[in-house]
Amino acid sequence: MKLQNLVTLVTGASQGLGRAIAEAFVREGAHVAICARDGKMINAVKADLERIAASGQKILARACDVTSKSEVPELFSALDRELGPIDVLVNNAGVYGPKGPSEEVDLEEWMHAIEINLLGTFLPTRQAITRMKPRKRGKIINLSGGGATNPLPRISAYAAAKAAVVRLTETLAEELRDFGIQVNAVAPGALNTRLLDEVLQVGPDVVGAEFYQKALKQRDSGGAPLQKGANVCVYLASAQSAGITGKLLSAIWDPWDRLHEFGKTLDKSDIYTLRRIVPADRGLDWDKPAS
Repeated sequence: MKLQNLVTLVTGASQGLGRAIAEAFVREGAHVAICARDGKMINAVKADLERIAASGQKILARACDVTSKSEVPELFSALDRELGPIDVLVNNAGVYGPKGPSEEVDLEEWMHAIEINLLGTFLPTRQAITRMKPRKRGKIINLSGGGATNPLPRISAYAAAKAAVVRLTETLAEELRDFGIQVNAVAPGALNTRLLDEVLQVGPDVVGAEFYQKALKQRDSGGAPLQKGANVCVYLASAQSAGITGKLLSAIWDPWDRLHEFGKTLDKSDIYTLRRIVPADRGLDWDKPAS
């Protein structure tokens, strides 16, 4: 088993991808803590995980708002007591937030979406770092999305926050490199989850005709498999991915299961990172003085 006896935490695990990641971690032998805001839902997931867990595997479930400066430390204190020092953190909790033209959406809802997607990644990460640093090891995996690498008109809070999560990932990877802590981001692909349901519910007048049509096509095609996103998280949580840090990996498009074969080259390159494109990158010589 790839994650035997590792202590792991998956946020936003009451449904969708978070639940799939938690299930994959259990099947790979990890002790798994899960959290979400809805206590009833997260306890139901715990019961399901316990049914597939092996003898001796521990499952912890807690209701937690990952934007709360008091609830997140309490969650980690419970994890310390019941499972032990954390080895792997998966920051999965996230929302689309308000949809529509940026100047028209509710400002409070826009700000709250930033809090959930960005602050809700940062607060658990801070807690994990304080526990990983003394042990000089650990894995932090942040869930990104299409909004990080492409404009996402009419869903601006989500797009801005997810781009920030990727830059936070790259920054923390450098901060923590000398402490043996690896930080990476995962783009799981277009998933048929509650986020898709929200887009279809509000319709083309709110999210735009083009994005709505893409959502319909995604719904009808079945979307990206949840298991693909879960599998890349297993890989990044395992010893097999040792040394890979500061990268944004696509579960659908990238050969993530072979990246350890290219470790030395990857570590010295800007492959799988967010970078500014200059004219020379596109074969244009705009810096040449005009004649």
